[in-house]
Amino acid sequence: MSIKSGIPGQLKLRPRADRQTDRAAAAALPAKMTARGVKVFYGAKQALKGIDLDIQENRVLALIGPSGCGKSTFLRCLNRMNDTIEGCRVEGRIALDGEDVYGKAVDAVQLRARVGMVFQKPNPFPKSIYDNVAYGPRIHGLASGRDELDEVVQTSLKRAGLWAEVKDRLREPGTSLSGGQQQRLCIARAIAVSPEVILMDEPCSALDPIATAHIEELIDELRANYTIVIVTHNMQQAARVSQRTAFFHLGEMVECDDTEEIFTNPRDERTQGYITGRYG
Repeated sequence: MSIKSGIPGQLKLRPRADRQTDRAAAAALPAKMTARGVKVFYGAKQALKGIDLDIQENRVLALIGPSGCGKSTFLRCLNRMNDTIEGCRVEGRIALDGEDVYGKAVDAVQLRARVGMVFQKPNPFPKSIYDNVAYGPRIHGLASGRDELDEVVQTSLKRAGLWAEVKDRLREPGTSLSGGQQQRLCIARAIAVSPEVILMDEPCSALDPIATAHIEELIDELRANYTIVIVTHNMQQAARVSQRTAFFHLGEMVECDDTEEIFTNPRDERTQGYITGRYG
């Protein structure tokens, strides 16, 4: 099933034999997180229907699909953000490095330090730029003194591509920054506690094209050190930033494959219909 007419404009095709070789190599990569039979209920309403998915280490996984299909619900399962929603029930197993994240011995706060999250709208704390980044290391005891904390803040802001823009403004409020800078500040805040996985829920939807380009470049740089899962409605963005893409529809994960394959040779007609714009 080839659908070249539906390929996002910036996705460059390689020979099919090369793509098949890459798929085989990717399949052998270790899974940082795994989901098996994951179901989510909000009261009596079922939002996810038995999701099975491997999230590979140091790669970007994009979750795409129509609004209300379960992408963000699944994302929030990965660090137990759904625990904060009254009436939400999660079934099945989600593991981080083989350990069930819903196990009785797992502390949700500590889990969220390992699996950080960046939300749709930038949400800096009502604190200084410095204190936004220092907040997590302070509460988790990750810095033994001021010098070490200063180093964590500087390193995190550098990794988020923000240091050069704010190094002389660290005592100013985080809310004084532009939208794109605020989102990078939130990313710096997330990585300051040395997470292993970063979840991003539509991180560019509230940003202009220039700020979006900065965030996309940053995602590509961050995957050298972090495993990243991004929810996006923008298929061009999924094609640019991810190595694997999973398509969700009506609470089901229809298919997951290398991004190039999803956009050029999907196995399921529902995926084909979505990426060619027949519905969504």
